[in-house]
Amino acid sequence: MQQSGLVDCVDIRMGDLMKKTAVGIKMTHRIVALLACLAIASISACSVTAETADPLPSWTDGAVKQKIEQFVGKVTTAGGADFVPPEGRIAVFDNDGTLWSEKPWVEGEFMKYQIKQAAIRNPAKRDIQPFKAALDNDQEYLENAGWPVIVGTARTITAKRTREEYDAEVVDFFAGARHRRFDVPYQQTIYQPALELIWFLRANGFSVYICSGGGVDFMRMISGEFYGIESDKVIGSSLKKELHRVAGKWMLVTTDAVNVFNNKDKKAVSIDLHIGKRPLLVMGNVGGKGDLGMLGYSQSRDGLSLQLLVNHDDERREFAYAEEDNESLHEAETNGWTVISMKEDWSLIYPSR
Repeated sequence: MQQSGLVDCVDIRMGDLMKKTAVGIKMTHRIVALLACLAIASISACSVTAETADPLPSWTDGAVKQKIEQFVGKVTTAGGADFVPPEGRIAVFDNDGTLWSEKPWVEGEFMKYQIKQAAIRNPAKRDIQPFKAALDNDQEYLENAGWPVIVGTARTITAKRTREEYDAEVVDFFAGARHRRFDVPYQQTIYQPALELIWFLRANGFSVYICSGGGVDFMRMISGEFYGIESDKVIGSSLKKELHRVAGKWMLVTTDAVNVFNNKDKKAVSIDLHIGKRPLLVMGNVGGKGDLGMLGYSQSRDGLSLQLLVNHDDERREFAYAEEDNESLHEAETNGWTVISMKEDWSLIYPSR
C-alpha cells in the first residue's frame, strides 16, 4: 500500500475470481469494485483510492485491521526502513480453520464420500464396515471409528488410481456436498475476511501460498476457484506416486505409501523446499497446534514480519474451540503474534448468502 493512498493492482485471472459468483456468493459493493479492479489488472494497470474502497471491509475497524494495513504500508513503501521488494513479499496461509471452516473437516467428509462410492461400485463391500456406515450415512459409527479408520480406508481406495480419476471424484463430491450445520455448499464456508486479505496482499505485490496439513491434490482442485490461489502455490500432504503406462498413456498412479505428512514443524521444512524463502507473513489458526512451526519460522526472518493467528471464539456465527492447554494462544502472547478474534475482529465471517 503506497503512502499516496493508491493500491496498485496485480494480475489475477478473471476466471478464478468470477467463479465465486456461480455458487451464489454475493459481494458488497465495495468488494465488487475491488474484485473488478483485480480481475482486469492483466489487461491494464489500475488503482483503487482509499477513499473509494476499503480493501478489508469485513474486518472491524480496530487494532488488528490497523496493524495489517500499517504492516503492508511499511513493507511496500520504497525507500522506507522496512521496505521489502516484491520478490521477498511471501505470504503463507494455512487452509483448514484459516481460509474456511474446519468443522467438519471437509477433506474428511470427502473421504467418507470416497468410501460410500466404493461401496456403491462394489456390492460385496456394502455389509462391511466402514463401507456400510458410509453408505447408510451413519455418522455416529464413523465418528466412533475415528479418523485413523476413515483415512486408512480412503487411502486404500485412492491407491492404484490415476490422478485424473482422483480429481474427477473431488469434482463430483463438491458438486453436491453441503455443510452439515449451515446447509450450504462448502464454498460458502470460506472466510470472507481471509479472501479480502489475500486480495489485498496480492494487490500490493505479495505472492500468496497455501501450506496445510491437508492433501495437496485435494486442495489444488479448489484453490483457484475458491481462493484465487494457483495450484502451483499449494503445499500439502501427499501419497507417493508412480509413473505407469495406462491404456497407452503415461499416467501418475497413486500408491498407499505416505510421501509427506505436512503438519506442524514439517510445514516450515516444506516452505523452504517449495518456496526457498522465509515468509514475510503467515496466517494460521488455533485448534490443533499445526501452525506454530511456520509462524515461528516466519518471525525468525531478518527484518519486519507479521504473524496472524485466527481464534475460533464465535459459537454463534461459526464455532468456538481451542486446544485444551491453549498452547497456540500462549505462544501468540509470548511471541507477540497478532491474534484475530473472529467474534471481535470480523464483522462478517462468511460471504453473504
